[in-house]
Amino acid sequence: MQNLTHTDRRPIGWWHLRLALSRHLSPERLFILSFAGVILLGGLLLRLPFAAAKTPLPWIDALFQSASAVCVTGLTTINIGEDLGPAGQVILLLLFQTGGLGILTFSAVFFVILGRGLASKEHEIMQSVFLYAPRRDLASILKFVFLSTFLYEGAGALLLWARFSQDFPWGEALYRAVFHAVSAFNNAGFSLFSDNLVSYQGDPIVNLTVMGLIVAGGIGFIVHYELHMRIFGKQRRLSVHTKVVLVATGVLIAGGALMFFVFENDRILKDLPWQNRLLASLFQSITPRTAGFNTVNIGMLTNEPILLMITLMFIGASPGSTGGGVKTTSASLIFLIMWSRLRGREEVNVFNRTIPRELLQRTISIILAAALSVCLIMSILLLSADNSGAPAEGRHLFVEYVFETMSAFATVGLSMNLTPSLNTPQKLAIILMMFAGRVGPLTLAFSLARIATKKSLTYAEEGVMVG
Repeated sequence: MQNLTHTDRRPIGWWHLRLALSRHLSPERLFILSFAGVILLGGLLLRLPFAAAKTPLPWIDALFQSASAVCVTGLTTINIGEDLGPAGQVILLLLFQTGGLGILTFSAVFFVILGRGLASKEHEIMQSVFLYAPRRDLASILKFVFLSTFLYEGAGALLLWARFSQDFPWGEALYRAVFHAVSAFNNAGFSLFSDNLVSYQGDPIVNLTVMGLIVAGGIGFIVHYELHMRIFGKQRRLSVHTKVVLVATGVLIAGGALMFFVFENDRILKDLPWQNRLLASLFQSITPRTAGFNTVNIGMLTNEPILLMITLMFIGASPGSTGGGVKTTSASLIFLIMWSRLRGREEVNVFNRTIPRELLQRTISIILAAALSVCLIMSILLLSADNSGAPAEGRHLFVEYVFETMSAFATVGLSMNLTPSLNTPQKLAIILMMFAGRVGPLTLAFSLARIATKKSLTYAEEGVMVG
């Protein structure tokens, strides 16, 4: 008679499922299916009557909110604080916490903490997330990810609780503080306030806490781990990856804040005290890179800051983080490629190191895949729109659709107040864009057409005219 338990006493049903998946699914496909499964489960839970404050959500809105939460986007077709009851809000919180860390990261962390290690397939997936981490460090990195996440969120929740307790009873203040701290660290952008954080536009505690959590969640866990090891461990040298992320993040925050201040100082910021202008400019520089909170009315901004935000959204956060976009490292490498070519150099050097050619080709592929994805979904939105209005109105909607699509791709969550008015085909298109933006255009492409590397014929070279 066949034994019903394994020698390591793990549940046989779960391990049969894992074995079957590992034999037939690539890491990319397993990653995508995990996110899709949680999105469907979350949509089902949000559709149930106990999740709603009044009447149950329509299926399309429940699915939209689940996808937005799991993909840590923050776009919403409903009022979170009014349309969802306490149970629905907790479900939403758990969805974007799970989505922020990653389904498989969550699973692997639990296995590591329980001392059961990583299977080869799980290790391959984790190795693709923590690109250069040696095998012997993965367990410690994953434990660090789990513990540091809740440390950041806990500290942020305490600071926000101290401030919110001045406006709400202590229990409600604690609940709102935890919700916004988790939302900020996971770059989700969901808020229980109807105006997002506009009411706290000049509040230094709320602004600095939320901005700190957004940046902490957006620079990537590898950067946190290396900084931790340099301060408390034996590692003294930071990798090129960490240096590029830190420099790029600083330049984007400072440059974005300065440009927003220049664009809007005499417009939307003109009636604010100078310290509130600085806070609002800094906040709007940080939040477009995948967070989705706002302290000004995005729908009231002029073309210049809208273009700035679209650019920041496309760049996004850093690899291995809770954010989306093409990532700060990809944008940095594109800039370095152009700089090297202008100086007549074939190799790309940074911090006294040469970037591998294969990595440069992958960067270009990521940028192209992202641009094509955005153009495709934006075309669907335009074709599905009601074109009965005047041409001038249609051109105005075009800007809103570009902004909405880029926000969905980069899993940001900012909107020019367009999301609630989307029709069903457009909501489905945005769901697809959020999903593709979360799993990554290149990962999605590899998942759909993964083939073994084959030797191919090499033909004689011949150029074409460019430029």
